[in-house]
Amino acid sequence: MTPEEYLDGQILLIDKPLKWSSFQAVNKLKYLLINKVGLPKKFKIGHAGTLDPLATGLLLICTGKFTKRITELQGQAKEYTGTFYIGATTPSYDLETEIDATFPTSHIDEALIRETVKRFLGEIDQKPPIFSAIKKDGVRLYEHARAGETIEIASRKTTIHEFEITRIALPEIDFRVVCSKGTYIRSLAFDFGKAMNSGSHLTVLRRTKIGDYDVKDAIDVTLFEESLKLQ
Repeated sequence: MTPEEYLDGQILLIDKPLKWSSFQAVNKLKYLLINKVGLPKKFKIGHAGTLDPLATGLLLICTGKFTKRITELQGQAKEYTGTFYIGATTPSYDLETEIDATFPTSHIDEALIRETVKRFLGEIDQKPPIFSAIKKDGVRLYEHARAGETIEIASRKTTIHEFEITRIALPEIDFRVVCSKGTYIRSLAFDFGKAMNSGSHLTVLRRTKIGDYDVKDAIDVTLFEESLKLQ
């Protein structure tokens, strides 16, 4: 692809590696496009929806004139797959922090799990995790959390379009979720455990779709770099 094509606008489907931030992925592509393709240092590039470092999967990276489409792309429904660990919680609702409490699970069976799923379909109220990048009083929530501060977080409306349990092997439950913009799957994990009179946290998360874009069509960052060498 020529520099002009990138500047005219491209949507690059990237399969984000585990432990990379979305910002890191964008910076890596920016570096490659400047140094391998010859784009100007100040060309426009950005991603259409943050993916946590502990998640993998689809990241849409827009270049050039297509950065104007980022807001539109961010508003599309997203599909995720992953794993809840039932019977324990963490402050971050995932593996970023250590387990802080354990809960009984002997009362949990498949019938209760599938019945609980129904409670989360449609529009729901959800509180973002304290370990998130949302700002309160000009400071990101995770900065308050790491400073040991207690912050009141307002709940927000979000929509769960589809919620399917794909494997039950307690304490693990695998799932597939299709949801609206702004949904925190970590919060869904926490709330799901609570709804079963237990606890839960997220141990695996992969974003598989954004609108009509599918991770099956995405490319690993390393393979993207290799493809540039072949041009």
